[in-house]
Amino acid sequence: MYLGAIDQGTTSSRFILFDTDGQICATHQIEHKQIFPKPGWVEHDPFEIWDNTADCIIKAMRAVDAKASDVLGVGITNQRETVIAWNPKTGKVWYNAIVWQDLRGTDLINELKAKYDESWLREKCGLLFSPYFAASKIAWLLNNVEGLREAAENGDAVFGTIDTWLSWNLTGKRCVITDVSNASRYMLMNIKTLKWDDELLAMFNIPKKALPQIVPSTGKIYGLTTTSGPFQGEVPLCGILGDQQSALFGQACFTEGLGKCTYGTGCFLLVNTGNKLCYSSNGLVSTVAYQREGEKPVYALEGSIAVAGSLVQWVRDNLKLVKSAQDLDKCAEEVEDCGGVYIVPAFAGLFAPYWRSDARGVIAGLTGFSNRNHICRAVLESTAFQAHDIFKAIEADSGIKMTALKVDGGLTNSKPLMKFQSDILGIPVIRPQVIETTALGAAYAAGISVGVFNDLDELAGHWKEERRWEPAMDEETRASKVGFWNKAVSRTLNWTEE
Repeated sequence: MYLGAIDQGTTSSRFILFDTDGQICATHQIEHKQIFPKPGWVEHDPFEIWDNTADCIIKAMRAVDAKASDVLGVGITNQRETVIAWNPKTGKVWYNAIVWQDLRGTDLINELKAKYDESWLREKCGLLFSPYFAASKIAWLLNNVEGLREAAENGDAVFGTIDTWLSWNLTGKRCVITDVSNASRYMLMNIKTLKWDDELLAMFNIPKKALPQIVPSTGKIYGLTTTSGPFQGEVPLCGILGDQQSALFGQACFTEGLGKCTYGTGCFLLVNTGNKLCYSSNGLVSTVAYQREGEKPVYALEGSIAVAGSLVQWVRDNLKLVKSAQDLDKCAEEVEDCGGVYIVPAFAGLFAPYWRSDARGVIAGLTGFSNRNHICRAVLESTAFQAHDIFKAIEADSGIKMTALKVDGGLTNSKPLMKFQSDILGIPVIRPQVIETTALGAAYAAGISVGVFNDLDELAGHWKEERRWEPAMDEETRASKVGFWNKAVSRTLNWTEE
């Protein structure tokens, strides 16, 4: 018997079948096209995403000769903030999906920032004014797609994130839902009541009836898949989590103070703050981590880093210093430290906790002693320093002292990075046996809903450590390195100003 997880990401869609111990049994993945109509605009074809998802399900099921009756439940995890507008009655799609990276809502956001106090917004929804979140994308669609506003007001259009689109397709047009973790990324949900907020809706001029129903992340069967769909039978759809919250769930960070960091193209660090809603004064966002049916929500603080794995690619492809990530690691391990070299990859400004769009990247501290190996080591250390900045901001905002950090993502294969991350944080860094934690979180959410797992404690028992890095750096050295990092960051600021 299996638990299924749809993992719909920014560049590809996947379906994974896990056994009831959380081990991967079959998987299939298909990339989809990135559409760039104008500078700063990013779109996806909703039909391509659905077709690819369906194909992934069919091929993964076929790989182990599984039938619908062999799948106890299926969960969804998805790229967050990406929005699709469609008619839930007919299936007509009004426009391409507008992707989370899209910046077309910038002008509206700037107008609203001039009118409304950001502390009021943070109190309402936990977020900062940014075109990153879904609301400005929905407003743009309403204001620019002919006939869409009238349709939305008449109940002939819904604005949903990818989980909504997939749920609707999987259940034969019966479910128009989004879970609380995704809803908390719209900038339209009251983070305390977990309901669409009338004042936020009025601010963006978005009709409430055009939004999906908000449901718990786990503990509830939302509907059954159709016999005509990719499962060719009825499978309970019963778990939904946004991708970063799903990774937190998959890492079994169920108690206050447990956190995870996902190291990919960028980097996302989330810490469970329990039922306590913590607001940030250090450039982080408050978000819903997950909610079980009938229980209070669990919250998290989140910080995002724009450039992590992409810096490795830049050094490989643009500077031609190395031929691969493995080559970079090898060079970094040739030296004991960075030799005084610090790299701040503010290629398009700095994200959390600085939020400085005027910043640009620097390589600082070069001397005649510096060589290729020092630069390679500084590349890896820059990600660890950025994670350290967010880590300290989370501790300051939450009052929680973190004692370990669980990690996942492609860059966790870098041993020198993980060792330095442990050293600079002064706590153990732990990698799990199953590193597909985003998909695993969705499978766990489904498993809780259908009774495969009795409670979160049982789920936590399935999490197994694969590798641990312990800190060995003394406090004086740590403080010195952080001090030089802060000095390097200061050199990036005000670069684009006259």
